[in-house]
Amino acid sequence: MEILGYGAAVCIGISLGLIGGGGSILTVPVLVYLFHLEPVLASAYSLFIVGITSLIGALRKYRQGYVELGTSLVFGIPSVAAVFLTRKYLLPALPDHFLTIHQWHLSKSLFVMLLFSVLMILVSISIIRGKEEEECVDCEPEELTFYRYFLIVLAGVSEGLISGLVGAGGGFLIIPALVLLARLPMRTAIGTSLLLVGVKSLIGFTGDLSHTEMNWPFIRFISLMALSGFYLGNYLSGKVSGTGLKKAFGYFVMMMGTGILLKELFM
Repeated sequence: MEILGYGAAVCIGISLGLIGGGGSILTVPVLVYLFHLEPVLASAYSLFIVGITSLIGALRKYRQGYVELGTSLVFGIPSVAAVFLTRKYLLPALPDHFLTIHQWHLSKSLFVMLLFSVLMILVSISIIRGKEEEECVDCEPEELTFYRYFLIVLAGVSEGLISGLVGAGGGFLIIPALVLLARLPMRTAIGTSLLLVGVKSLIGFTGDLSHTEMNWPFIRFISLMALSGFYLGNYLSGKVSGTGLKKAFGYFVMMMGTGILLKELFM
């Protein structure tokens, strides 16, 4: 199982390099199901692994001209604050057991995984069913109104809260927000997402340091495997159209979300 886990770590990086997100969607299940880590601990490790890989990848995307720094600040500042506060205060305050119905128990770990999977499915539907006019991937970014700036800030807070709870970098939530609200071309949304995911995940990870014991040799090795996969994914991304990337991303998120939901409820 560990050998499969190392291979999956490479796939985490490929996902980040190819579609700018999905790394954390893979990381948490890989750590839980292949390395047998407890879900809340896995969510902490995920933040570092995805964060360091995304940040290094974002530097490469920036040199290619696919990072929008202004939008990064508008979305990123409230998102970073939300994810740090969630990891530092909200998640440790949640009870270990939420409720019991007959012989079925809803624990904190199960709650995290169920929330993760449901969000993935909902986001994937919105991406796949996106209207044609929302798929302008090669146009210049539009001038944003005050209302749109407000929506971007609100989306940043919401995404940070969700990412903090489930230990996800949030690319699967950030990319739709950047495309639909900030009107960024798909490739620019991917590069900007990597920067946001990297900074936010690493800052969120610091919220775990005070109450979580880290296995640093393991974390470093998985991060190196993921980074090697990123460079392969980044190479492949140059050979796929922006519209194709968007649809592939949507179906990828739906497949992973459905698999996690079925695994947690019935297996």
